[in-house]
Amino acid sequence: MSDSLPAPITTLTRAQKRQVLNLVRRTARAEILPRFRRLAPSEIATKSGPQDLVTEADRAAEAMLTRGLQQMFPHALIVGEEAASEHPEIETGIAEAEMAFLVDPVDGTWNYANGLSTFGVIVSVARYGVPVFGMHYDPVMDDCIWADSESAAEFVKSRRGALPVRAGGGGEIKDLAGFVGLSLLPEEKRASMAATFPTLLRAMQLRCGCHEYRVFAQGGVDFVFSAGLTPWDHTAGALIAKQAGGHVAMLDGSDYRAGRREGYLLAAADKPTWERLRDLWSFLLD
Repeated sequence: MSDSLPAPITTLTRAQKRQVLNLVRRTARAEILPRFRRLAPSEIATKSGPQDLVTEADRAAEAMLTRGLQQMFPHALIVGEEAASEHPEIETGIAEAEMAFLVDPVDGTWNYANGLSTFGVIVSVARYGVPVFGMHYDPVMDDCIWADSESAAEFVKSRRGALPVRAGGGGEIKDLAGFVGLSLLPEEKRASMAATFPTLLRAMQLRCGCHEYRVFAQGGVDFVFSAGLTPWDHTAGALIAKQAGGHVAMLDGSDYRAGRREGYLLAAADKPTWERLRDLWSFLLD
């Protein structure tokens, strides 16, 4: 990209969003749901550790999604989780791409591989690193929550149209419930982080960012706190949380950008709630 300013940030049209959703639906029916609770041990492997799983469904679904997106958007950069696992260098192009699709073919793979239905498909679009579209699709229920940079987050149920969703009301620390991925924090920070949990109403984890952000966008929890900022996991969620009325920023106050790997991302119901949680967890920035 040249030193001139990038083109104005735009997003997908309504028709393009529907095209992407239909592709995701077809992929789920062809590659994900037929393998659910039918995986042989040989179809499950590990990546970075024993809890970081990949299945034949992940690989097959990502291949189908990548082919479909390339046909629809031939000039876009496509970054899938499994492709990036084998070729990490492809992530470096996200910040410079006019249109980058970020794909998590089966988010919550550990749940999926262990027969739990809390998994989903995440597709997002970033322009020069700025999130402009995000979709969190539930294959089991055939619905999604999506958002773009120009309109509010919506719940889309099958073919019945879309309904707006809204984040919750927030509140004081003692009244807050939300999601924290403790195991993704640096090991030396985990004990201090866990020590703050009793001051909250509830801190939990679904092992699936897709469903954690969906719950947040529908007002079920007050916050989502994330470390381990893989772009396919958080680009859609950050945008959906913001367009559902939440306050979303890195813990140091900076804006989230797709492709950013370092730091902590915090989505909260409103800015005062975000600031209370920021103050509670400010030791993470030391």
